[in-house]
Amino acid sequence: MSDHYDVIIIGSGAGGGTLAHRLAPSGKRILILERGDWLPREVENWDATAVFVDNRYVSPDTWYDRDGNTFQPQVHYNVGGATKMYGAALYRLREKDFGELHHHDGISPSWPVSYADFEPYYTQAEQLYQVHGIRGEDPTEPPTSAPYPFPPVSNEPRIQQLYDDLRKIGMNPFHAPAGILLNEAEPAFSACIRCATCDGFPCLVHAKSDAEVIAVRPAIAHQNVTLLRNALVERLETDASGRKVSTVIATVDGAQQRLTADIVVVSAGAANSAKLLLKSASAVHPNGLANGSDQVGRNYVFHNSRAFLAVSLEKNTTRFQKTLGVNDFYFGDDDFPYPMGNIQMVGKSSAPMYRGEKPLETALAPTFALGDVAEHAVDFWLSTEDLPRPENRVTLAPDGNVALSYTPNNRKPLDELYSRIKRNLNHLGFHPHHLIPRTAYMKNDIPIAGCAHQAGTVRFGADPATSVLDVNCRAHQLDNLYVVDTSFFPSIGAVNPSLTAAANALRVGDHLLERLG
Repeated sequence: MSDHYDVIIIGSGAGGGTLAHRLAPSGKRILILERGDWLPREVENWDATAVFVDNRYVSPDTWYDRDGNTFQPQVHYNVGGATKMYGAALYRLREKDFGELHHHDGISPSWPVSYADFEPYYTQAEQLYQVHGIRGEDPTEPPTSAPYPFPPVSNEPRIQQLYDDLRKIGMNPFHAPAGILLNEAEPAFSACIRCATCDGFPCLVHAKSDAEVIAVRPAIAHQNVTLLRNALVERLETDASGRKVSTVIATVDGAQQRLTADIVVVSAGAANSAKLLLKSASAVHPNGLANGSDQVGRNYVFHNSRAFLAVSLEKNTTRFQKTLGVNDFYFGDDDFPYPMGNIQMVGKSSAPMYRGEKPLETALAPTFALGDVAEHAVDFWLSTEDLPRPENRVTLAPDGNVALSYTPNNRKPLDELYSRIKRNLNHLGFHPHHLIPRTAYMKNDIPIAGCAHQAGTVRFGADPATSVLDVNCRAHQLDNLYVVDTSFFPSIGAVNPSLTAAANALRVGDHLLERLG
């Protein structure tokens, strides 16, 4: 494959896949390199034991923590990237998230662009990813130029009861923005069947708005776009000046290939994008590619998160549960004037997910059998912002794998948020002694293994001394290198990062279309 391309995109997730979709109609020669393969379509897609206990789709990576201990990160390398397993909660960052925010533990820095700069691309991303929702319910919702393209996903009876009860006590629950290919008005024509195996599972019927279904498949329908699977990029080489990436070196099905393009885009996810830049060190770039500022790999963030289930006094027959959110405490309240974050539902839990989760077994035995718990459980996910710290960083281990040094910070807002939801749930028909932490989404003793929301290692900014990328996500030090995934985030806010990654890919895509002519 000595062919030369206009653009090579490394990675096919919310960043790379969406960018490919934006560039595809241009007629330019585009190559997408994906280290994984198509995620197999098989009955195990919807088998909780296969997914949560056997880790069937988790990629066999070895990463190292700050003490040099190995762990297996919860990463998934497939066409579509991390979106294949996500819960498709497609939130915009709040308008204030783009500015400097004072948190309990310090400052969340401002972005070099404003929410207004992003707004048109958020709207386009919502339309592309077919987001269901309704404006005006969430008091923290930023200004928007268009309604959601699809009506909100209805709450099933137990969740609607929770919605109504929260309203009665003066809170502002809202219909969560969901990227699913659902047609409730005409179920016979709906791809999505509202199953209980969505959040954390791959979709067997391709009815989740993941990057493979929404972006990559339509992109490769264009003759000018090529997808190369099982293609692991090992390093990037520059020309003699060091100002231009000249060659992408990849192992494709076991054989090394040297690929060239006018523009190279890295979209491998926050940890692996940083890893690739660091591995591409050379005489001209001794500390790693684009790393003159010593910022590559630094400021890793991934949210302070807590999953818990509340045992309802009545049965919860909900199948598709991820339809409700609460942002009343997002920016704090009278008793705690610092941002706390987002409350949302997670996918409905089932008994196999609890296997091996010791807190559950000890908290419940012998009151409930695990099957009974599943029948009565309502599952919540709390998300608060962790703050970017230079020492929370990705480096290379001696064997070339990711070394992730991370010390938690800004944890108090998570406890404050938990205490508020707990206090309110006690009045809403939940068993007061059965709010139980769940670790199903971070099945490892090392919390950093749960890296679904990773961001921040290759930040964009106006100043080359303190950032890696410019406002168009081009490396300050290289003319033709871009990074388009969650790495560019200066801060992560407290909502799921996928929609922001997709919106940014569309934004950078417009810049690249202009550049490519």
